Amino acid sequence: MRNCITIFLIPLLLFSCKTQSQDKEKHMFSNPLLPSGADPFSFYKDGYYYYTHTLGNRIAIWKTKNLADLKSAQRKDIFIPPAGTLYSKQLWAPEIHFIQNKWYVYFAADDGNNNNHRMYVLENESADPMTGEWKFKGKVADPADKWAIDGNVFFYRKQLYMIWSGWEGDVNGQQNIYIAKMKNPWTIDGSRVCISKPELEWETHGDLNDADNPPHVSVNEGPQALFNGDKLFIVFSASGCWTDYYALGLLKFAGSDNLMDTAAWKKAPLPVFKQSKENGVYAPGHNSFFKSPDGKEDWILYHANALPGQGCGGHRSPRAQPFTWNSDGTPRFGSPVKTETMLPVPSGR
Repeated sequence: MRNCITIFLIPLLLFSCKTQSQDKEKHMFSNPLLPSGADPFSFYKDGYYYYTHTLGNRIAIWKTKNLADLKSAQRKDIFIPPAGTLYSKQLWAPEIHFIQNKWYVYFAADDGNNNNHRMYVLENESADPMTGEWKFKGKVADPADKWAIDGNVFFYRKQLYMIWSGWEGDVNGQQNIYIAKMKNPWTIDGSRVCISKPELEWETHGDLNDADNPPHVSVNEGPQALFNGDKLFIVFSASGCWTDYYALGLLKFAGSDNLMDTAAWKKAPLPVFKQSKENGVYAPGHNSFFKSPDGKEDWILYHANALPGQGCGGHRSPRAQPFTWNSDGTPRFGSPVKTETMLPVPSGR
């Protein structure tokens, strides 16, 4: 009888172990989140993440309860620009935000001539951005109206701000980080202020070899606001995305309440997230941030290449990994993980 019981229990134990293993696999993932997709961004609302990245000729959003499961997420094209306008081509770095009970998508675009890149915004009054009508609201520009890309918006003490990457003048050669107050989600209020220039060695890798560009371009771009309690940081991408030196830098607001005070922004002397040859991750950058569904974990969402020298093309893929905080309140991102590394999905799923 005892042997019969043993024989009966063995299949049950094997089934239980297999089930536990399958359950564990369901709660793990590895990068990349999608085969390709530069400039990834997400916004969390009412139990769903709304994700987007650069597609070039259109804007699409994905809807999912789990960013680690993007490959099976619902996707919808929300904007295909009409031909023959100043915003018909090279649509870059879209971001989706829910502000004052409406959805907004910010993006940069031009007419095929990079010198004409400016920022634009779409609006949707529907509660669900996958439904309703996305209306082209217009250009978002300060009075200088210079070359501008990579707009990011955030509230600080109830005031809405926009930060972006732009040229000081009308010639490509250096991209700076600018900030301005906003009157409403589609209108900049007043002049821009420069809060970061590519001045440190690790920010200035940007040699270009084609005849249509100057011999060297220094880059600060892709700014993203990051809060840790009452501490405000801006994480930005530096050096040319066409180089393996593309990396993340950190600005800390060290003032009292005036974000428009250039002197109040302090730059970390070294990059806070950079390529890892050991892990096979190159040119990580143009990131954004998200919280786990239960709000207990902080995650960085970024793009990177799997091989050196792959540049700014379609090889860039979106990736995610959790990060923590240093004792001084600054973010600790660590190194970009290998693509085969299994990570637990964000907590709360």
